[in-house]
Parts: sequence; structure tokens; C-alpha cells
Amino acid sequence: MGGFFGTVSTQKCVTDLFYGTDYNSHLGTRRGGMATYHEEKGFFRSIHTLENSYFRTRFESELDKFVGNSGIGIISDTDAQPLLMNSHLGRFAIVTVAKVNNLEELAEKLLSEGMHLSEFSSGKINPTELIGLLIIKGKDFVEGIENVFREVKGSCSLLLLTEDGIIAARDTWGRTPIVIGKKEGAYAATSESTAFPNLGYETEKFLGPGEIVRLRAESMEQLRKPNKKMQICSFLWVYYGFPTSCYEGINTEDVRNACGRAMGKEDETEVDCSCGIPDSGVGMALGYAEGHGVPYQRAISKYTPTWPRSFTPANQEMRNLVAKMKLIPNKDVLKGKRCVFCDDSIVRGTQLRDNTEDLYRGGAKEVHMRIACPPLVYGCRFVNFTSSKSDMELFTRRLIGEFEGDPNKNLEAYATTDSPEYKRMVDEMAKRLHLTSLKFSKLETLVESIGLPKCQICTHCFDGSSQFTLEEENEQ
Repeated sequence: MGGFFGTVSTQKCVTDLFYGTDYNSHLGTRRGGMATYHEEKGFFRSIHTLENSYFRTRFESELDKFVGNSGIGIISDTDAQPLLMNSHLGRFAIVTVAKVNNLEELAEKLLSEGMHLSEFSSGKINPTELIGLLIIKGKDFVEGIENVFREVKGSCSLLLLTEDGIIAARDTWGRTPIVIGKKEGAYAATSESTAFPNLGYETEKFLGPGEIVRLRAESMEQLRKPNKKMQICSFLWVYYGFPTSCYEGINTEDVRNACGRAMGKEDETEVDCSCGIPDSGVGMALGYAEGHGVPYQRAISKYTPTWPRSFTPANQEMRNLVAKMKLIPNKDVLKGKRCVFCDDSIVRGTQLRDNTEDLYRGGAKEVHMRIACPPLVYGCRFVNFTSSKSDMELFTRRLIGEFEGDPNKNLEAYATTDSPEYKRMVDEMAKRLHLTSLKFSKLETLVESIGLPKCQICTHCFDGSSQFTLEEENEQ
């Protein structure tokens, strides 16, 4: 997905910018970048790959080069950012958290209008550059950002570092979040409220869908009012969010605890302990233990000294190895136990199958799996929540293809909890993953745990419910 951080201050901003951006590292693994603005020296930008290292180690040696009182930073799972642009709107730097489904179509349109597009070394269009070009078509920044809202199919939240503060704009449907923080002499905008406490910021505001604000060191100015309708990604609470982060004022860990507690109360399976698959499954497993009346035990742990997060090696074989190496079963805890393991989701299923075999080899008598969300039946069209290139990479869709002879047939039935098709699919998943039992959270349980009305949460990957057309989006 990706996450960003921007700050404008009466003082030098580099320390807040550096650590604030780093606090978004769990949202992406491919590239990191920062840009600052100084009234006399202008803009300075640096971008590094993160595929084999960390944001902090890549940027520590060049922090002295980032001068000025305002800056933006990005952890990106897609393109190289920030980009620097010069136009009739003035000079600015831009970072985006976006998924542009009509990238080629927009590129052709811009080229036909005489715009110039650069390319990656791989020959692909840079979506952040394209979004920047849509912005500079406007008579001002607000009109330009509204061009983005109108033209982009998918989602886009962004920060602009200008010569007059930072402009923050949340996706028109609010699929990805932006939270504003404030402390004496400074404002900040970020994807993750986790970035604020240790830097001394207090959460000031969660931007609404389509809302645009300008931040200066001593003020926040609303440039566009929020839209009434929202479709924030439910996976922020299920998987992406850091436990201390809040979205729409709702804490991630609270949601995971509530979801696990509800599943634990409902589950009649006899087990000896509950354990979370690190990291996103831990909060759910603690709730499950409480709801089911069993102890929480760390039967599997992540080796954090060298595997604090997943890198993204170039090939699938190496990615599978990384996933395996970072998790270590505790044989002394597992031996002879009937264990429930809680995890955020099942996408392809390959990693979970390998983990299951390790748990049995470690001495587990039974391995039960409880998943925080419903089965993923539809690919994400809005926030790049998985790197899947097609729906057929989803475990569920491959099974549906086997059952029906067509992976696109009868999807609604397979997405309906406890339907015959649903039960058949889940039973087969458990069988192929060598699990004693497998249960998914009900959609109603997830929505209730989040605490927002169903109509305000995007649950498309579970039930296909967010099939918005461009015309429907324009109604905003």
C-alpha cells in the first residue's frame, strides 16, 4: 500500500520528517523518499530502494542535506517518490498513496494534450507523475486535485510540499486515511497516527473523504469540504494498521481484540491455548483467548533482530523463504497442545501451509486456524492491499475455478457465510492447508468490531460490494 508523513514547522523539520516517515515503514517495502523546502536553498529530494534494507539506514547518512522548515516523506510499495515539479502553480513536491486502474487511458489522454511523461527504467508509467500532471492542469491546487478525484479510477490520497506550506488531500471516497497532528509551532499530516506520540504531536483531525487542507506552521486552512459518503478500507484494521494507530478515531488493536473476542465466544472448539501469528494476528488472539476462556501463549514468535518486517525479494521462491525464516515455533509450548492460531487473512495460502507443517513438526497435537476477516473472494480494486496481479492468485478463486469450472461463477454464493458453497470452500481450504479446523470471521462481526456503519466501510474483497463506476464517483 504505502504511507506518508509531512510536517511544516517554525523550526528545522528534518528530525520530525525522518522519524515520522519511518513510522510508516510497515505500510510498504519497496521505496522510500523525502523532500524538504528551504526559502533560500529551494527543494532537496532523495529516494532509495528499501527492498534489501530499511528506511532509517538508507537516509541517516544524508540527513544534513535536508534543510528547511517543511518537508514530506513516503514509504511506497509502487513508484519512486517524491517527485519535484515546476508549473504555473509554482514549484512543489508530491507524494501519493494511490491505485490508478486507468493509468494507460489517462496517460494517452495527457499525451494527446501535449503533456510529457517520463518512464521508469522498466518502461512503466509513474502514477505519481501522472497525478502531478493532472494537478497542474488546474487553475489552482484545489481545482487540480479535483481533476485527480474526477479522473482517477481507484483511489488517491496525497501530500504536496509547496512554497507556502503543505497541502493534504484525502482520497475522494476516503479509502485511505490522512490524520492531522499539531504541536507548538508545527503541524503534520500522515497516514498513521502512530507517527505522532513520540514526536510530541496530538491528533488534531481525521480528514474526511475528499477533504483538502493547507498546513502552515501555525495554522490549518480548509480548502475543500469533505464529501458525505465514505468507503474506508476495512483492511486497515484487519492487517495494515499498526496496533497503536487510529482511523476515524477507532483504534486498530481495539478492533482486533473485539473481533477475536467475538469469535472466541462463539467458537465451541475445545483447545488448550490461543496464539497470534505475528504481528497482525496477536491482537485478535488475545481477544480470542479472553472470549474462549483459554490462556494466550506464544507458541510461535517472529525473529525481530533480522526479520522485523517482510522484505520483497525479486522472486517468489525467495519471498517464501523469507516468510518461513522469520517465524520460529516454540516446541516446548506446542508439545501435545491443541492450539488455535489467529491470523489476519489468507491470500494465496502458500505461507500458511508451510507454517502449519512447522507447527506439527514442533509437536502440536492439533492446529486450528481462526482468520480475522471473511474469505477473500474478490481482488482489491482500490488500495493495492495485495500484490496479486490477478484474482486467480487468491486461494478462494482457484478453488471456485475447480468446483465450478469457471473462477468467476457463483461468487456471491461462495461469499455468503454458511451457504453450502461457502462451507465446501472453507472445508477444502482446511484440508489443503492440513488444518484441524478453519474458521473465518463473519462480515457482520468485522463490521461490528470496527464500529462504523457498513455503508462507510469498503468490504469489496469479501463481498464485492464496492462496484463504483466513474459516473457514480462523480456524484460526490
